[in-house]
Amino acid sequence: MRTWKTAALTTALSVLGATTAMAGCGIEAGRVSIVGNEFPAIHTVAEGAEACAGDGVEVKANLTADHQKINVAGMQGNPAEYTSAIIATSSIMALMNEDLIRPLDDLVAAHGQDVPKRQLIVIDGKVMAVAFMANAQTLVYRQDVLDQIGVAPPKTYEELLAAAEKIRAAGIMEHPVGGAYAAGPSIALEFVDMYIGHGGEFFKPGTAEVAINNEQGVATLNMMKALSAYMNPDFLTHDNNATAAEWEAGNVALMNFWGSRAVALVDSEGSAPQVHENTRVGPPMTVGGGSIPASALWWDGWTVAKNTTDQDALATFVALAHGTSPEILNDKTMGQAVWMIDGYQPAPVNGGVVAAMEMGTKPYPMLPYMSLLNTAVGENLSDFMQGKESAEQALADIEAAYTSAAKEKGFLN
Repeated sequence: MRTWKTAALTTALSVLGATTAMAGCGIEAGRVSIVGNEFPAIHTVAEGAEACAGDGVEVKANLTADHQKINVAGMQGNPAEYTSAIIATSSIMALMNEDLIRPLDDLVAAHGQDVPKRQLIVIDGKVMAVAFMANAQTLVYRQDVLDQIGVAPPKTYEELLAAAEKIRAAGIMEHPVGGAYAAGPSIALEFVDMYIGHGGEFFKPGTAEVAINNEQGVATLNMMKALSAYMNPDFLTHDNNATAAEWEAGNVALMNFWGSRAVALVDSEGSAPQVHENTRVGPPMTVGGGSIPASALWWDGWTVAKNTTDQDALATFVALAHGTSPEILNDKTMGQAVWMIDGYQPAPVNGGVVAAMEMGTKPYPMLPYMSLLNTAVGENLSDFMQGKESAEQALADIEAAYTSAAKEKGFLN
């Protein structure tokens, strides 16, 4: 079984000591092609890497919400279309399972002296990625709306439901709860958060055998269904971008949302002053009387493609090391993420992720077969969420789909 080591997600981040940034990129030739998600922090990293372009070095980035649909295919060619994929805790395994990224130990030894050890993601004894930010989904709420109903920010999902009912009953909003419940990866991650909060274990100990069709699994789905009753009726089409748009439109007052994207909700772009000036970020909520946050702690980081030349691999490593160096931190970028970069000082908007770490939020399971379970969950919840089948049947469907995929991949006999 693969192991994951990084100290960054086991201790709360505080003000990090500064170190000397790289003095220029120091590369003379090579092709750097990056694929990754699209939100402000990732754009900042890509722009930092792009600063290395010129004099024989080409740097370009394709940042899209569909990055997980194209990164595997884009790295399978030889040479790979993308020399790096920016990934998160879960998505690195899809690349490793296909043997598409290279160990970085040699590059770290030769060119990564300024990369702090806490950023090195070690799997099976090899550095496979460089993390640059921590992340988690936490509470986002409208202070003015809660003030109208005389309710404090919810600490539990049960309190959130009670607040949502008061908001609806007061005629303030018909659908006051937001959530990235789009069928596929979005709703799968919401399931993971809620299942962790209920104290569930995804697999039988020491095996790849799935084990979610249980009391915790049923409670998880029932809570998700209860939340959806206060969401836009089209919630099964709402990914993170659509959920953020609902917030900025002033249609939503409570939601579980990514800390890395919260900065876009508190700026003046895209929403009226009443919305962004009253947007607040709180700690992750608990559920079902548990003390474990119903969230998962993540890291985002970058990789280097295996199917690329040594010259392009070097250029990619150095450009992205530059793109995640202290040089990218300034008044504009400091609040975009909980950076794992030296010199980071947490901003109020990042308080949710910092609180998640302080509360002991469990890391997302970084297992080679977890992506198969994510896929099975994402593809088998729509009928339940629409009231067409029971929670038990949905969970049985998920387990069957996962087991078939795990056997095909050799994780199960």
